[in-house]
Amino acid sequence: MGDEAMSEGGWKDAGRGVDHGRRATALQAAAHKGLEAVVRAGAEAYDRRRHLPRLIPCAPGDLETPSRETRQAIVDRLAAALEAERRRGRDRCWTYDLNRHIALAQAYAAETSADGLA
Repeated sequence: MGDEAMSEGGWKDAGRGVDHGRRATALQAAAHKGLEAVVRAGAEAYDRRRHLPRLIPCAPGDLETPSRETRQAIVDRLAAALEAERRRGRDRCWTYDLNRHIALAQAYAAETSADGLA
């Protein structure tokens, strides 16, 4: 292939009329919508006693019905863990775990929606 097959942004589309930017945007929108559904469903099924100890270190007293201050501390720790997992994903670190990332997002959504904590 010669230079005529290359466009300024990459490979030319050989006349198929496909707008790769629009297709990528549609794919991103579909992925975002699907991820939101997974997080929402996981937040509804969230059980603090079962799920929280696998995500962040917590005391046994934190698992029952903690005070508002304890719940805020849980939310803060979840937010920090979620940010750390996002950073690992962005950096393409070998320790990044998509399932952990989703579980943290589900737990964060469940914990923040219960009492309007943030």
